[in-house]
Amino acid sequence: MNAPKGKYAWTATVGEKGQIVIPKQAREVFGIKPGDTLILLGDVERGIAIPPKESFGDWFGKVFSENGED
Repeated sequence: MNAPKGKYAWTATVGEKGQIVIPKQAREVFGIKPGDTLILLGDVERGIAIPPKESFGDWFGKVFSENGED
């Protein structure tokens, strides 16, 4: 199955200490390097998201609004 351009899906395994490893291809695509700080946004109905650093402000507004929209 071919994904639309710019769309990706990966899996990650949670270790015994609760840590996940971000797949190498995902780190390369999004420029994630050792020592980077990532933010995890969560919604019990919509799941977990790791937004790009450049869009933190936009994501905060969406996640913390009542209906998930601006």
